[in-house]
Amino acid sequence: MTAEPAAGEDEAAVKPRRQSLEIEILTLFPAMLQAPLAESIPGRVQARGLATIRVHDMRHWGLGRHKSVDDYTYGGGAGMVLRPEPVAAALDELRRPDSTVILMDPGGEVFGQARGHDLAARPHLILLCPRYEGVDERIRALADVELSIGDYVLSGGEIPALVIVDTVLRLLPGAIDAESTAEESFTAGLLEYPQYTRPPVFRDMAVPAVLTSGHHEAVRKWRLKESLRRTWRRRPDLLEDRPMSREEAKLLAEVSHEETVAAADAAEVDAAQAAEQAEVERR
Repeated sequence: MTAEPAAGEDEAAVKPRRQSLEIEILTLFPAMLQAPLAESIPGRVQARGLATIRVHDMRHWGLGRHKSVDDYTYGGGAGMVLRPEPVAAALDELRRPDSTVILMDPGGEVFGQARGHDLAARPHLILLCPRYEGVDERIRALADVELSIGDYVLSGGEIPALVIVDTVLRLLPGAIDAESTAEESFTAGLLEYPQYTRPPVFRDMAVPAVLTSGHHEAVRKWRLKESLRRTWRRRPDLLEDRPMSREEAKLLAEVSHEETVAAADAAEVDAAQAAEQAEVERR
């Protein structure tokens, strides 16, 4: 039951605060995570009580006198594989009904901003960082989701875990200026527009005049158009099947025309230079 505000009491004062996000990270190399998570935005987020991050050494749940966590793979092959027992023991101790267990794996879902928003809304995350040749296949049954940060292989899951945690922390309410996350790349399905600061001219490259015009609507339109242009040039796949407003469609058509004309002009210049060079060589 929600408490009713007393007479004269500010309604916001009795509104329940969002519970602090809790993150557990299971790793064989805690030092790889502890220092980065204590600095910059991750450090400030924790200092403000918006999140609590605990890094656990998986050898705490290792087997036998040597705290073993890995073994040779059945069927032969190079490298060692993470055993299921230590992972299961760790999850038995740390997992709660509201937990989300995430396995770092190059074959998992490619992590993106939408998944970052999803995880930022959850109360308890447990990130498992494999090492060596990967994990015993039965460990996958213990995870809720498998995530990858790209189509390449790293030495372990620590760096992907840092990427995911950093993304999630900065999305927490109060972590950074809300306007910053609202206008970042991928938030609206587009790459972010170009940004400039002082000096106004640097090595003959000037800040676009519209940005110093003081005309807020012109600045907004320029930013949207340049965001579309940058996405069109670098990540056209993001534009495929993306719902567009009438304004966006109009601006994208302008961008396409301008880029086509610019490419034709550049090709004409290249052809003229090539012809000139050929004429010089004939002489």
